[in-house]
Order: sequence, then structure tokens, then C-alpha cells
Amino acid sequence: MSTTLLTSERLEEMISRFASCRIAVLGDFFLDKYLDVDPSLEEPSVETGKPAHQVAAARCYPGAAGTVVSNLSALETGELYAIGFTGDDGEAFELRRGLAKLRCSTKHLHTTAERFTPTYLKPRDMMVSGLEGEHSRLDTKNRRLTPPEIERAVIDSLVAVIDHVDAIIVLDQVEARDCGAVTRAVRDRVTELALEHPDVFFWADSRRRIHEFKNVIIKPNEFEAVGIEDPRPGDTVDVDELRAAVSDLRRKTAAPLFITRGEDGMFVSDPAWTAVPGVRVTGETDTTGAGDSATAGCVLALCAGASFAEAAVIGNLVASITVEQLATTGTARPNDLVSRLKLWQQQNGG
Repeated sequence: MSTTLLTSERLEEMISRFASCRIAVLGDFFLDKYLDVDPSLEEPSVETGKPAHQVAAARCYPGAAGTVVSNLSALETGELYAIGFTGDDGEAFELRRGLAKLRCSTKHLHTTAERFTPTYLKPRDMMVSGLEGEHSRLDTKNRRLTPPEIERAVIDSLVAVIDHVDAIIVLDQVEARDCGAVTRAVRDRVTELALEHPDVFFWADSRRRIHEFKNVIIKPNEFEAVGIEDPRPGDTVDVDELRAAVSDLRRKTAAPLFITRGEDGMFVSDPAWTAVPGVRVTGETDTTGAGDSATAGCVLALCAGASFAEAAVIGNLVASITVEQLATTGTARPNDLVSRLKLWQQQNGG
């Protein structure tokens, strides 16, 4: 791919359209809750004698599908809609408050006492900078089948917003089948609506079921594309093997693919195979949410008139900025993209 694929002028032209874009995010909205633990205040529990870790500060952010919204909001997307559900609990209050700060409508984020609000609880030693200070994470997830009435509410909301948006992003975070917002019934309706509304960009990302989406743009990583669910650190995928798998997947999905490859960037198949280099960053990085930030950048760029390859460049730019932000939900702003594009051009001979 030529490094002149995306010029600064072309990027700024698309950025100028961000504020007119309208995007709905359908999926699993989690609460990311960081607990800053001060080890100097640790005291023994009177009842058990075990250490009682003392929380000096707490920070809450919308996570999973909410991370996509966070990035879209930071990039100054014009209108944002959340579609899914939360529990009727304190975590839901924090999540909804966070989404409101991001200018995201929660009219279609349904409340039900039958579900938890999924939460990633992240204690960390506030005296240790970077990722070294993180303790083991505590997860609260729904592991029972999503009730039919909640499925219907999510589908009805999807239908209600479809004529008012430029794109629908589907974020399937819950690994247990049919226990989150993106059940089989919801996925089937997404497939139907994608065919009925060719003027709307449909984009899907899934932890375990990316191969089950049809007629929508999908974003597997290179391991998911070849069917490896749990890669080990240091694992790689042979490019020829990846290309063959993507060709087969492209035929099955009948829609374009964006295949993420970490710092190596992306491959785009539409169906032509295009390699889009990533941005090489130095220093410590935190890849949590990198895929979600890439999704936000790609989809917003498509809504602003980008080609698929141009959208992949912008997705790479956004992700390269967010991974430099440690122990928090990273975001990128429009002005950040302009300077990061210059770095990308330098690294790739521009």
C-alpha cells in the first residue's frame, strides 16, 4: 500500500465531517471500575486477620461497547445511541452517568432486574505506575440465557433507530452463548436489516462468534480469522494461511473484512486484499480496548466518506494513540490524528 493513500488534507476533510455522523452501538455495555489502592493504608481485618486493602479513589468508565462509544465521543461524532441492557443496580447508574457525559443517548439501553450490569472491577496499586500496579481483575458477567422479552426490546430498538443513523456497530463481548445483548435472534435481525438498508454501514466485532455474522462488515483479529480462539503470547499467523482463511470467510459473510494484526496494522478484504501498515510506537503500551478504538476510528471514517483502506489507516491511528494511555480507557481526539498521520507517513516512506 502506498503511503500516499491518506494525505493530511484528505484526513482533515474527513475530520470536518465527523460532527455530522450518527452512529448507534448495539451490544454488551460493561462498567470498567478502577479502584486505586493505597498500600500504605493497609490494615488487618479484625474479623479474619487478612489484609484489608484500602481504596483511596475509584474511577468508573463505560467499557466494552461503552469503550467504542468513548472513542466515538472523543472523536466528536455528532450523534450517538446505545442499544442493549443493564441491570437495575448501582453499576447501571455509574454506566449510564458515564454514557451521558459522552453525549450518548441511553433511551434504548433497557433496564431489567433480571440481569447484572456486567462489570470489570480493576484494583490497582496507586503507588506503582503503569501496568505493573494492576492487581487481579474481578469480573461480573451474565451467565444465564437472555430472556426473550429483553431480546425483543433490543430488536425493537434497533429497528427504531435504523432510519436515523449512518452506521450500526455490533459489539458482542459476552463469551457465553446467548447470555448477552447479541443473541442469535438479535444477530439474525441484524443480518436482515443490513440487506434492507444498504445505505447504512453495519459493522460487527465478537469475542467468540465473529464467523456467525452475515452481510455485515466484520473485524476479526488475525487469530480469530483462522479459527484460533486463545492464542498464546508470541504466537503469529502465517500470511498465506491468513489470506486463504480470509478469502473463505469473505465468501461466507458476503461483506468486507477488516483483519487486525496488532502493531502490524490491518488487512482489508473487499474482496481485494490490501495491507494497511500500523503505527510503530515506543515505550510501554496498554492494549486493553485497542480493538474497540480501532473500530470507532474505522466506522466513523467510513461514515465520513473514507474508502475501506483509508478507514483502516484511521483505525490504526486511533488505536496507536489509545494504547499509549496506561491503566485507563484510552481515547484519541481529532487533532491527535493529524500529528499521528505524519508519524505514520514517516515510518512508511511518506
